[in-house]
Amino acid sequence: MEADIVTDDRGEPLSVMEPLVIGDAYACRAALTDLALDLTQKSAGLRRSLPPALLASLADIVRAMNCYYSNLIEGHYTHPVDIERAIKNDYSQDARQRDLQLEAKAHIAVQRWIDGGALKGGLAIKAEGIREIHRRFCELLPEDLLWVEDPATKGKLRLAPGELRGRDVQVGNHVAISPGAIPRFMERFEQVYGNIGKTESIISTAAIHHRLLWIHPFMDGNGRVARLISHAMMLDLLDTGAVWSVARGLARNVQEHKRLLANCDQPRRNDLDGRGALSEEALVEFTRFFLTVCIDQVNFMESLIQPDRLRARILLWVEEEIRLGRLPLKSGSILEAVLYRGELPRGDADTVVGTGERQARRVVSALLSKEVLVSDSSRAPLRLAFPAALASRWMPGLFPEKLG
Repeated sequence: MEADIVTDDRGEPLSVMEPLVIGDAYACRAALTDLALDLTQKSAGLRRSLPPALLASLADIVRAMNCYYSNLIEGHYTHPVDIERAIKNDYSQDARQRDLQLEAKAHIAVQRWIDGGALKGGLAIKAEGIREIHRRFCELLPEDLLWVEDPATKGKLRLAPGELRGRDVQVGNHVAISPGAIPRFMERFEQVYGNIGKTESIISTAAIHHRLLWIHPFMDGNGRVARLISHAMMLDLLDTGAVWSVARGLARNVQEHKRLLANCDQPRRNDLDGRGALSEEALVEFTRFFLTVCIDQVNFMESLIQPDRLRARILLWVEEEIRLGRLPLKSGSILEAVLYRGELPRGDADTVVGTGERQARRVVSALLSKEVLVSDSSRAPLRLAFPAALASRWMPGLFPEKLG
């Protein structure tokens, strides 16, 4: 049964959310700027190193990775192979597992929408953009995942996609602002973060992440929305190509992540701790952590897709498949050509194989059936794909080595 809705505004002053940005006079400010510049350079280098067609293929597996780790932070485990099956409408017979597959599919659909540029130009930090992320995600959830328990009354509340919460909440020791105050605080949030420069925006991604969770605009789903906003901001500010994401780093450091977030809820500690109501020192610490995690994820992806190393891992897998009779000879030649060119026109396959058109068709057909090649149509160029089932071989470390 759904509990009564409370919509009062207790008149909390906007100053209780300050500081929203880290002051220029703060001792560690220069170090944070250096981290932002380092992230910008590394991300741009990774982006430039990839052919456009390979970029698109990598973005697909990164969406699955981001979904897996973001759900893991929420305590929802969905195997990457099950996520991939859900995208193909292949669902488990187990009701709970099916629900988690649908949840993962919803997350990927929203991120694909973001990756297509839907939140460019700063829309990710506007109230309408934030509510649209929540709406799109929740509208795709199964009914059972739309009901949450009110911790105070123990009554059941049904999430209304995209609608701001209508009652009080407490997360850990943090008592969120009254529901009626949310629009005022969201307006202040948008006003501040929508009027800062690019470098300041990169530095403030961590603050945006925390302050949105501090406002807690929705009854549930705030963590996922915040991580998707972080992804959208980096995509927009750094033109990442969607080939890396912070979610993996946050999940792999989840206890530190949660500890630093909780610290940011704390009031100013002393006269040296900024001039706002909340601890600026804690915000600096979380910002340093967040930017460092982003840099680590760029470095990780760069190490995974170094051409020679990626080529070696793929060709080793191909050799084993050929030896076991699961792929025809010359399969490696096609994959190698696609890897270096980014995509391969079908008419070039026989030249690459060098043994005639019939053998080329056989090789391409086998690789398509293995789902390591994809194509938009029967005449469109061939592109490399990264199936979740092969992630541990082709992209070691992308997901945990032991799953399930």
